[in-house]
Amino acid sequence: MLGPNGAGKTTLISAICGIVNATEGTVTVDGLDIISDYRAARSMIGLVPQELTTDAFESVWGTVSFSRGLFGKPAAPAHIEKVLRDLSLWDKRDSKIITLSGGMKRRLLIAKALSHEPQILFLDEPTAGVDVELRQDMWALVRSLQERGVTIILTTHYIDEAEEMADRVGVISKGEIILVEEKAELMHKLGKKQLTLQLQHPIESVPETLAHYRLELSADRAELTYTYDTQGDRPSIAALLEDLSKAAIPFKDLQTTQTSLEDIFVSLVREGQ
Repeated sequence: MLGPNGAGKTTLISAICGIVNATEGTVTVDGLDIISDYRAARSMIGLVPQELTTDAFESVWGTVSFSRGLFGKPAAPAHIEKVLRDLSLWDKRDSKIITLSGGMKRRLLIAKALSHEPQILFLDEPTAGVDVELRQDMWALVRSLQERGVTIILTTHYIDEAEEMADRVGVISKGEIILVEEKAELMHKLGKKQLTLQLQHPIESVPETLAHYRLELSADRAELTYTYDTQGDRPSIAALLEDLSKAAIPFKDLQTTQTSLEDIFVSLVREGQ
């Protein structure tokens, strides 16, 4: 889920997880209403919040085990051990939380969220302000959870993470979800690819024989840009290069670029303003 600061990402997650009360509307989790079936619904959900909120004088093992018990789950030392090992917290299992670094506390929040084996995991900007090693560990864990069938809802300011990890993308702006789309389909519909040709010699204008390519000529008349879609019906690059040769327009270099998810996100938010 992508959105600018103040768009409502955390508020939406808080309403789903029962932290704040929605003023209207309903939320169901796997068919369970979060109000009338709140115990069953919340037992399916794990939440990694933005804020580092933990009991400072509890041990790592104690707080993660306690979190599991809050959801009515029986003790499972083997599961707690696996979670702590996956998050590189095993060596800190007997340490007081107050002694942990900020990065370790972030790992602990993830461990608490996974303690009761949720089927849906909310990650609310989990990598904000953390080091590269933790980001890598976290995404390795996310991938393993995905493979086990856990549904993960991620909010992030690092759009490269969303581009790499997400199957679907939702964009929220001013409290409204303005789009939910499969990532590949979104990139296909709203993304674009461009081929830029650096010409050996500037040209005055694009010849009529090349008009159907809808080429853009740079201000210095030394570059041609071709915008295309590999899955669309626009003429191919090979055909363009052949026609450039026929038109006696030699080029000395070329490069291709593709619209990123960040470009698409920025354009969607601007349109929604």
